[in-house]
Amino acid sequence: MSMKLAWFKSSYSSNEGGDCVEVAEAPGTVHVRDSKDKSGPQLAFEPAAWKAFVEFAAAASI
Repeated sequence: MSMKLAWFKSSYSSNEGGDCVEVAEAPGTVHVRDSKDKSGPQLAFEPAAWKAFVEFAAAASI
């Protein structure tokens, strides 16, 4: 069974062609991909691991 993912671009990404990240949630998994290479590789994380990464990245950018 194949599920179509609803991808969301990072709020920090612009439409200027720079580095862009997209995220899609599925039951038990958070998917991440490069928005410039939609058919390219994707990473998959458990929600707790993704949450920990986002919290770390947010704290590191202050």
